[in-house]
Amino acid sequence: MRSVRIRILAVVLVLVAVGVGGWQLLPTGGGGTITVGTTDAVTALDPAGAYDAGSWDLFSNVFQSLLTFEPGGAAPVPDAARSCGFVGTGLTTYRCTLKEGITFPSGHRMTAEDVKFSFDRVRSIDSAVGPAPLFDTLGSVDAEGLTVTFHLSSPDATFPFKVATGAGSIVDRTRYSGHSLRTGNGVDGSGPYTLKTYTKDQRAVLTPNSRYRGAARSNGESAVVRYYATPGKLDAAWKAKKVDVVARTLPPKVLAGLSPSDPGHRVTEAAGAETRNLYLDVRAGSPLHDRRVRQALALLVDRDELAATTYQGTVDPLYSLIPAGITGHTDSFFDAYPKPDPARAKTLLAAAGVKTPVRFTYGYAKGRDAAGAEAAELKRQLERGGLFQVTLKGYEWTDFQKRYADGELDAYAVGWVADFPDPDNFTAPLVGTGGSMKNGYSSKDVDRRIQDSRQYADRSRTEGDFRAVQDDVARDVPLVPLWQRKDYVLSSEAVGGGQYLSDGTGVFRLWSLDRI
Repeated sequence: MRSVRIRILAVVLVLVAVGVGGWQLLPTGGGGTITVGTTDAVTALDPAGAYDAGSWDLFSNVFQSLLTFEPGGAAPVPDAARSCGFVGTGLTTYRCTLKEGITFPSGHRMTAEDVKFSFDRVRSIDSAVGPAPLFDTLGSVDAEGLTVTFHLSSPDATFPFKVATGAGSIVDRTRYSGHSLRTGNGVDGSGPYTLKTYTKDQRAVLTPNSRYRGAARSNGESAVVRYYATPGKLDAAWKAKKVDVVARTLPPKVLAGLSPSDPGHRVTEAAGAETRNLYLDVRAGSPLHDRRVRQALALLVDRDELAATTYQGTVDPLYSLIPAGITGHTDSFFDAYPKPDPARAKTLLAAAGVKTPVRFTYGYAKGRDAAGAEAAELKRQLERGGLFQVTLKGYEWTDFQKRYADGELDAYAVGWVADFPDPDNFTAPLVGTGGSMKNGYSSKDVDRRIQDSRQYADRSRTEGDFRAVQDDVARDVPLVPLWQRKDYVLSSEAVGGGQYLSDGTGVFRLWSLDRI
């Protein structure tokens, strides 16, 4: 068995006022439609109603944000904007000037009013599974002509990064409601592609947008994204040559056997920092409400065994909230819970005065990666010694999201693909008050440290704050880190550009693919 080790790209992030930018991709070969297969599901076509990798991958191609990321880039560059930057030194006012002549499919010319409308509606709708938590420091937005100004409630050096994500997708204000999510399969964006047709859980058909004016300087090939319910079905489609490119996620056994030297395909190990955590409901009434119960649970998780068996060595054990290679990483969970220790766990449960076995429900998304096998392995580990009794329940992805957002699950494992390469993105949405994981966790100390870290444009100065955040999380255990890995992109020899498709910046560049 070959062990695929993670080589996360370390980044040093320096925020500056952003000028005109872009990048030149390889010229397209004009060889026809390229089909990409994935197991990442699309939750919604409306940017205000989705905060997941599958939806944002599609948003990258059909919408524009003011800013975006170059392949492998550490700082955002202009996309729909001509320029962006903080006004003054307080990091509380951020201003962008739009490019002229950007047009939506309706023929409506984009103005700053569309940008203001797009950001305001994300916060107004505040979907339970939407991206509103990313804009926790956004106070108000002003628009005049082609100039949009963001007024922040407190200094936030990470705001440009958030603008560059799928949460910053700009919609046509004449086609979307400001107070409710759009239904149906239509999209009105100004990105590199136009969504021709979409069939939920099956496929998205995209054609190059001839009106596009943004950072990507290649029109790209026509593309079809096919969605598969399980890694096994995706692998079967690849072997049957029904797809030209595979991006997240093949079965662990298949990933473990991939080699760049094998004939007939190209393998790219994309730099990134994908993580997976087991989230625990900390609310009153939950069987995991008492911190000592959660600490006992953390003492029974064997990450090494999980990585070696369920994932065939294609992931690395993770003992931290922030993955290796990102500023502020520290192995706080290893320091607190260095190895499985049933005796210590038993002592903690006795001190908590709870009856054993502690019974709780573990929910997971069916068909997502090796989620089912992972859940079974963790159940086995947690039930050793009779301290816990775990009931497993698998749900379809959208149903799973709704159930954990509504507080119906005691524990649930969720993967996290970085929205942008900064430690803030591994903390604020996951353990900040009102964050995206909806497990009821709130800590004034954690919130304060995250807030304090945002005053530093030089992100290397945030290391102390984020190390302290991780120590707090290891003590409180609102989650248990499980593993981290990078993205793997597999393509046929006839397709180039796979190395640019996905790289940990949160952008999914279908336009980078071309026929050779």
